[in-house]
Amino acid sequence: MDDIKSFDHLINKMKSNTIKNNVAVVSAADEHTLEAVIKAKRLGVVEPILIGDKEKIKKILLNLGEIKDGFNIIDKRDDKLAAQKAVELVHEKKANFIMKGKIQTSDLLKAVVDKEKGLRTGNIMSHMAIFEIPSYHKLLFVTDGGMNINPSLDEKKQIVQNSVAALQSMGYEKPNVSVLCAVETVNPKMQETIDARDLKLMAKNKEIDNCIIEGPISYDLMMSKESATIKGFESPVIGNTDIVLVPNIATGNILGKALMFSAGAKMAGIILGSKVPIVLTSRGSTSEEKFLSIVISASACNNSK
Repeated sequence: MDDIKSFDHLINKMKSNTIKNNVAVVSAADEHTLEAVIKAKRLGVVEPILIGDKEKIKKILLNLGEIKDGFNIIDKRDDKLAAQKAVELVHEKKANFIMKGKIQTSDLLKAVVDKEKGLRTGNIMSHMAIFEIPSYHKLLFVTDGGMNINPSLDEKKQIVQNSVAALQSMGYEKPNVSVLCAVETVNPKMQETIDARDLKLMAKNKEIDNCIIEGPISYDLMMSKESATIKGFESPVIGNTDIVLVPNIATGNILGKALMFSAGAKMAGIILGSKVPIVLTSRGSTSEEKFLSIVISASACNNSK
């Protein structure tokens, strides 16, 4: 498949898909969340299952101009029970992914990681942010600026594997991964450069499969063919990166906010590493960001039914 050029490109692909994904929305009595869900439903991207306080959900739907009878609503007024119900629906193959509504993140994740009834896979859970940047020719996937604070080499390996698997579900054959560092050479005093070198070796040795990894690589070389030419740096990822692995949560968080507030990027975000993707946006997220995150999550589980 060709690279996904933009969110609109992905939305059009999802609209043409005949199989719709079911999203279990936990504690769904939230206006921005329901606005996003309604838009995704209207476009034919998903079929929502709304879990939460039924009367509050119905009231918000009516205020948004929706006929409540057009939605599957499961009455669970306790947030923790709502989260548990969403996990049950995944196990019963009635839901393909989960979305956070008006619930504390910790309460939702507690149900997801429950050792007996949860959705663990044995892999680390990680956050992947997706950016549509006006100056870049395709979507850029950045991980992990949302969950893992200072991951070890083994954790970075799993974070890469989570993202590669998600992109393969979206139709990417062999995504390009840039292991971002401040410099493009290995420096013994900078652990992230050593990790980057080791991750590149893992890809060459097929310990990490189905992707091309370059690292260490600086941001200018990753994004600019001109900069790479000047520095004499050669790699297939130059100007063509799909996944950016950041060294720590601070770098990922700052990079993401810089892209949004200074470069005019649109953003979506999902959690990977459980049995299904999870839409877990922040309280300050707009309904558009929530909607785009639904589209990404639906695409990420699209080929895994």
